[in-house]
Parts: sequence; C-alpha cells; structure tokens
Amino acid sequence: MKLFDKINTFYNKELPFVVYRKPNKTTLTGFFMEDDALFYSENFAESGFVFAPFNASEKTILFPFEKAELLAEELSLNSINIEEKEYLADGLSEEYHLKLVKKTIQEINTTALKKVVISRKEKIELADFNLLKVYQKLLQNYKNAFVYVWFHPKVGLWLGATPETLVLIKNSDFKTMSLAGTQVYHVDSELSSAQTESSLLELENVVWKSKELEEQQLVTDFIKDQVKEITSNLKIDKTKTVKAGNLLHLKTTVTGILVEKSNLKELIRALHPTPAVCGLPRDSAKEFIVANENYKRTFYTGFLGEIHMDNQSLKSTNSSLFVNLRCMEIQDNNAFIYVGGGITKDSDAKKEWEETVSKSRTMKRVL
Repeated sequence: MKLFDKINTFYNKELPFVVYRKPNKTTLTGFFMEDDALFYSENFAESGFVFAPFNASEKTILFPFEKAELLAEELSLNSINIEEKEYLADGLSEEYHLKLVKKTIQEINTTALKKVVISRKEKIELADFNLLKVYQKLLQNYKNAFVYVWFHPKVGLWLGATPETLVLIKNSDFKTMSLAGTQVYHVDSELSSAQTESSLLELENVVWKSKELEEQQLVTDFIKDQVKEITSNLKIDKTKTVKAGNLLHLKTTVTGILVEKSNLKELIRALHPTPAVCGLPRDSAKEFIVANENYKRTFYTGFLGEIHMDNQSLKSTNSSLFVNLRCMEIQDNNAFIYVGGGITKDSDAKKEWEETVSKSRTMKRVL
C-alpha cells in the first residue's frame, strides 16, 4: 500500500504525519506535512487534524489541511501472526498504584469528590521495534477502534486503538458517548471467531456490579448537564454492553443538535475531559490527579481527530474526535503504555490494579 510506504519514508525523514482508520471503516487516511513546523489550533475553527493533551489549558497541535498532503486508500492487509509475549508488571509500579487508589478512595469518602480516574505509565523495553508492523497489527486486531499512528519530530511518536468517541459532528448534529465500567471479556463458545473479532460487538445478559453501573451513570449525567445550554433535542440511548478488544464496557450514546450560536470549541470545552478520563467534580478531580499521579499524562486521555473535514477533503463542519485511550508513546527503544481506571467509593484497590493490567494488553500484544 502507498500509505504504508509513505509512513516509512516520512518517519525516516523525520517529517510529521498522521495515518488513521475510523471505527468499523475500511479506509485508511493520512496527513503528510510538508515540513517540521509546529502549528497549534487557536479556536478549533481551522480545518485539519488535531492532537490535544489531557490538560485543556495546554495547546492543541494542528496539522493544517492547507499545509498537508492528504491521502486516502482502501485498507489491504496480509494476515499477521501475533506471538504474544508476557511482560511482567513492575512490582514498584503495582505498589504505588495500590497506595494511590486507596488514597483516592479515602479522598472520595471525606470530600465532595465522587469519582477520580487514576492512571499509570508503564515502560516496556523494546529489542526490535518495527513501526509499520506494530501499526498493522493494531489495524488488524482492533477493527472497532479508532486506530492511528501520529508523529512529529518535535513532539514524539504515538500509536493507539481507542474505543471511545469524544464527539462526532455533522453540520449542527452531534453524537457523543459515555463509556465507563470495565470487565475482562471471556469468549463464549457459542460465538464464532469471526463474530468475536468483528466490528463493535454488542452483548446481552452481561452482569455488571453496582460500582460500574454507578460510574457509567455519573459520566452520562455529566454529559447531559454540560451540553444542555448549547444543544437542543438531546436524546440518551439505552445503555449497552460493548466489546473492545479483550474488554467489555458500558456504553451510552448521546445525540443532539447544537444551537445556532454555539460552536465546536464550546462543545469540546463542555465535554473534555469527561469523567471517563478525569472524574467528578471535574476541576477537583483534575487537581487531585495532577497532584498525585507520579507522571505527566501529556496526550494520554486527550483527544485527536479531524476538524471541519469531509470525505471529499473539502472544508465543512464535519468533525470526528476520539479520546486518546489504549495508546502508547515510543521513545528510542522504549514503549510507554498508558492505562487507568475510574475510582469511586466502592472501588477495590487490587481489582483496579488488575483492570489496568488487562487494559495494558491492548498495546502489549502488538509489540
């Protein structure tokens, strides 16, 4: 494929690019920049591809449409065998995470906090990193996710397969989701391998504990409250269980119409960061995260995607933004994998740690 050749060429020349496939689609799209200039979005009114950090007060990187060569190609992949390696979790990392979760639960029980998303950064040493092969494995294995590779020589190299939409908007119609609650998916012998590996799979009769159900409702209520002043015709679908990789999540779709005077920037600021990646109340949860996580998230739990684009590469109001979950950053011969989970008063520290271990396998299995 031309796009794969282009990835190799631009990466070797240290020129910025992003290549991505939207959930359940077969088209691969790429932005290839003409030089290594660093651009930022001023107000999300531009046309191009954005990469935004967790901290909404920090700058959002923009690959401007007019500065890029834009290519689209139907995805064609040869089957790639995955030989999964067992990466042992760092004992010190586990100890710190357990202590932090317990501290978070105590904070929730003694303050106005209802939920805090606690995350960690795991370092994996790589003997032989092949960018193209890793990206192709992500494309092959996570068809229901937004799968991307993003590079800028002044920022870094990121890859991900995120199951979570921040917002899809076409003209004034928008769609978002609350995605919370996690449990490991156990293959049902009655499901064919084709079904279990296909696009987003909705499952019935899955039992969820009150902790996960409460966590999901908190996110849904937050979205409803945040957008009520800038939208109309708000509709909240029935919550469903969906499969993403080796995990199950609770998903609620929310749709509406932007009122005449509102815009994409207002909608983004209302939604990001959601309680699914930050907590509630949002400002208090964010302060706790910054003060207590022993690293800086940068682009993990930020968002990325197209703004003011359509399939014909013309400027329009169409935007597709995704939360940067199930992702990793590559530095030299190391992969840094980012994982986390929502903590509420009913959380169990050991189970929260195990949840992060399960989530880390999304990236580990392609290394």
